[in-house]
Amino acid sequence: MSQLIAVIGGDARYLELIRQLQSIPDAGIVLVGFDKLEQGFTGLKQSDFTDLDPADLDIVILPITGCDSQGNVETVFSDHSIQLTGQWFKELKPSVKVFTGIANDFIKSAAKEANISLIPLLNRDDVAIYNSIPTAEGAIMMAIENTDYTIHGSRVIVVGFGRVGNTVANKFSALGAKVSVSANSIKDLARITEMGLTAVPLEELHEATSGCDLLINTVPAPVVNKDSIQQLPSHALIFDLASKPGGTDFAYAKQRGIQAILARSLPGVVAPRTAGKILADVIKQILREDGSLT
Repeated sequence: MSQLIAVIGGDARYLELIRQLQSIPDAGIVLVGFDKLEQGFTGLKQSDFTDLDPADLDIVILPITGCDSQGNVETVFSDHSIQLTGQWFKELKPSVKVFTGIANDFIKSAAKEANISLIPLLNRDDVAIYNSIPTAEGAIMMAIENTDYTIHGSRVIVVGFGRVGNTVANKFSALGAKVSVSANSIKDLARITEMGLTAVPLEELHEATSGCDLLINTVPAPVVNKDSIQQLPSHALIFDLASKPGGTDFAYAKQRGIQAILARSLPGVVAPRTAGKILADVIKQILREDGSLT
């Protein structure tokens, strides 16, 4: 079955995603927002957004960032602006599948009103777990670049034991760091202890930070607060890996002279090729499961 796929905007991850999508049999691929690339780079059709007929599309792939609250799409490889509207979504065929990384209120509302299938990839466990690997490697890279001591023997606190926190704690521990993990769940605290790490209940985080060299937050909620930051040594660093705006009181950290870095989209920064392949593999798996691909 022939499928017309539109890739609308995206960053360096999408260059590998596009390469991977070319392996789909009988798929036509049109790129929107990639006009800075040479046509020969992909050998695929490029189109202006205004020339794209939404009624022709079977699959739409939006950037990892989705769009802003006004429908504006991130276009790293183009100077032309792209703005999605509710009407544009309504002109898509009912069977279309729209993939995005993050689905904000605008996209959710537009997709719901148009009664079409919206798939936020970053909400999926498989994507988050795969992405946790380059995220952890990116955190290691940042730790090496921003410190004058080895990771081995350093005192690291990871806040959160979800899909990212688990991998981050594991990788830093494997490098010889003395890792503590702060979490809410009794089950998580038990697993942390079983892994040979130090379990810290989240409500007791402020009692553990006085002996911390590197605090890594993975929780998208205000958990690294004034009480926890107040106890940090002056040389300590905070890396916040949670989605914007993070879970750290950055204003208080600055007031205390503690360097706090909001590290967003690390997979796209440190390993865009791997991150793009992850996205492509999951998209193709979803399409196979629903019969769109054979």
